[in-house]
Amino acid sequence: MSGRHRKPSTLSDTTGSIALASLKVGIAAATVTAPVALAGTAMAAPSASASPQSNATWDRLAKCESTNNWDADTGNGFKGGLQFTDSTWKAFGGKQYAKHADEASREEQIAVAKKVQAEQGWKAWPTCTKKLGMR
Repeated sequence: MSGRHRKPSTLSDTTGSIALASLKVGIAAATVTAPVALAGTAMAAPSASASPQSNATWDRLAKCESTNNWDADTGNGFKGGLQFTDSTWKAFGGKQYAKHADEASREEQIAVAKKVQAEQGWKAWPTCTKKLGMR
């Protein structure tokens, strides 16, 4: 637990030194173990849950993007459950379903999203895919 930037402790009695040493060992073990356990969990999530073919993946993403509001249009330029811009919606064939993403069904939005994901990857939804461990 001692490092270059830590001031060494000095204890005069032996009992206190032993108790402090035990405490330091316990803290060091917890410090080393906890991040490893968390990292292992975070690493497993993307492969298990980020399949663009799974509707559950798109539902998770929509929950983050729009709180599962598939007809969302809050006036910020992003529409639908997966928050498409009109230009992205048009470029990936969304207009065959509806003029704007918020006017299309969940299934139609997912169909367009799969095309976007195939070309741009998960970074097309930068904040939520990172938050969900999908990239």
